[in-house]
Amino acid sequence: MPVRLKLEVFDIGGPRAVAEEARVTAAALDDARAASYETGYAAGWEDAVAAQATEQSRISEEIARNLQALSFTYHESRSHLLRTLEPLLRDMVAKVLPDMARESLGQFVLDALRPIAAQLTDTPVTITLNPASRGAVEQHLAAETSLPIRIVEDASLGEGQVFLRFNDREQQVDLDGVITAIAGAVDSFFHFEQQEKAHG
Repeated sequence: MPVRLKLEVFDIGGPRAVAEEARVTAAALDDARAASYETGYAAGWEDAVAAQATEQSRISEEIARNLQALSFTYHESRSHLLRTLEPLLRDMVAKVLPDMARESLGQFVLDALRPIAAQLTDTPVTITLNPASRGAVEQHLAAETSLPIRIVEDASLGEGQVFLRFNDREQQVDLDGVITAIAGAVDSFFHFEQQEKAHG
């Protein structure tokens, strides 16, 4: 009789086990793919954030440089403009304003008299002024008002100073004081600018 050979079986669970193992392997592969995707996405996100931070830093530095250049240009332009204007403003205060004050002094005196003219009627107004201003003031008042006026000259007054006295009241027109205040403001402004430039 023939002898039967018995072979050792290496099959663990047959076709069902192979299919189960294949399913487990596919699931593990899907999990590995998902993990790989997450890792890649996170790395890409970090790269994008780092690139954006670098770009923002570069843009901020460029804006800062441009602003500094603009600031420098502004200050240089302003400084140049002020250096150009300073002699003009000083000449205006020294020459133009006094001439304007002399020419308009009569009008200023008249403007000071108008509000009180109705109260005065026959009361004379004493106008005390510098002798150099008398002609211009007298001429202007004669053409504009019929108030009784008495003019007193006082050489100690500036050409832009006038005192109006009536009843027991006194009013002052002081264009010299205004011009002095303007000159002081111009001096202070340019002195401050020079100090700023020296310390800036």
